[in-house]
Amino acid sequence: MTPGRGTQARTLLAQTRGALRRAGLRARKGLGQHFLIDEEVLRLIVETAELGPGDVVIEVGPGLGVLTRELAARAGRVIAVELDDRLAALLREHLAAFPNVTVVNGDILRIDPADLLREAGASEYRVVANLPYYITSPVLRHFLEASPRPTSMVVMVQKEVAETIAARPGDMSLLSVSVQLYGEPEIVGHVPARCFHPAPDVDSAVLRIRVHAVPGVAVSDVDAFFGLVRAGFSASRKQMVNSLARGLGRPRSEVQALLKNAGIEERRRAETLSLEEWARLWEVFDRMRKEAC
Repeated sequence: MTPGRGTQARTLLAQTRGALRRAGLRARKGLGQHFLIDEEVLRLIVETAELGPGDVVIEVGPGLGVLTRELAARAGRVIAVELDDRLAALLREHLAAFPNVTVVNGDILRIDPADLLREAGASEYRVVANLPYYITSPVLRHFLEASPRPTSMVVMVQKEVAETIAARPGDMSLLSVSVQLYGEPEIVGHVPARCFHPAPDVDSAVLRIRVHAVPGVAVSDVDAFFGLVRAGFSASRKQMVNSLARGLGRPRSEVQALLKNAGIEERRRAETLSLEEWARLWEVFDRMRKEAC
């Protein structure tokens, strides 16, 4: 995907600068505010979301409402959650012509998606957002561990973070395992820094997550499962037997038995394990700890 540059990008840039100037506002670095000014990237996000009139969308960090307007033209209902109280007030004014848009001034990490749906009279929703870099991981976890989870997510994130999330065995991480437990991530486009105002220091990517109706593997205790995964990644690029012994605080001999019973070679590294192998390791670990009680 090659984002547009030329007249359309200059027009959106002029509109963004004009809106900020008229409101007496400036982008707030502390809130990770970088406003999208590229029409083709905007189109890519909206088309990837595959919205219809029956869809309810939660948008995080709508900013000046450029994406919000496009979502409102396609979805039945858009709930735009904006942390910045000045932008939230501006959005309510500028989006008054869209009766299907609700602007919520608040911290999405402190808002239960179920509460937003209850007010909208809905039971299902999608997430579409240009996420501030500094809250990407917490926001993804917030929605993927919510009840209910979204049916899909289309988010703009830092390019390196998108690549980490979509990684395959060999380059896995705690973040990729935590997302892939709940859905199938796919990078649908790369977005250069010049597509934003002000331009960030890094490039971005549009990431689509097709969320599973149930987790990709059966895990009886999600928190304890991620405790095990976290232990496996506690010593980066180290052999599993060493990283797990360190992370779990268990004797090496006990960890060797754990890996052997799970059919995982002790010299493997955490980065190489698939989601299914982590689930198998968890089953053995959970059984061993229950037997020890």
